Amino acid sequence: MSDLAQDLNAKAELMYGSTSVASLARAAVADGGSAVLLFRLSKLVTRWGLTPLAWLLTKTNKVLNGITIGVGADIAPGFVIQHSVGVVINGRAVIGPNCVLEGGVVIGSVERRNPILEGNVYVGSGAKVIGGVRVGAGSKIGANSVVVKDVPAGVTVVGIPARVI
Repeated sequence: MSDLAQDLNAKAELMYGSTSVASLARAAVADGGSAVLLFRLSKLVTRWGLTPLAWLLTKTNKVLNGITIGVGADIAPGFVIQHSVGVVINGRAVIGPNCVLEGGVVIGSVERRNPILEGNVYVGSGAKVIGGVRVGAGSKIGANSVVVKDVPAGVTVVGIPARVI
């Protein structure tokens, strides 16, 4: 199954509790679904050597969905964006499989140090993950938290700076 198909299946299951054709169609046209679709398409055309078209798709994503995802971001399948407005993902970020981002999330680099989100990470609305941090598998980042240090696997962090609760 393609990365995009896995992304849409994950979003449909999360939002509608089903991967029926109707649920998949709803997931595809939802703001987060269309944002992921445009990102996956920009990655594809980059592999074909059509970098200017990838740039255009990235700008289109920003205008249509209010999101910026650097075409160089390494995002595994099963990626879900609930609400795309205000989301910024650096082009060097690494996001593992089955991660979920809410609106207003920033995954940003500092001094060329890039964040890594392992698999099954949930990032709440408005949260920021900044710099060369690693967020362990199965972790949850609370809304409006700011992550500037590594997060162990399977924990929940909240606050500014984020701390384990």
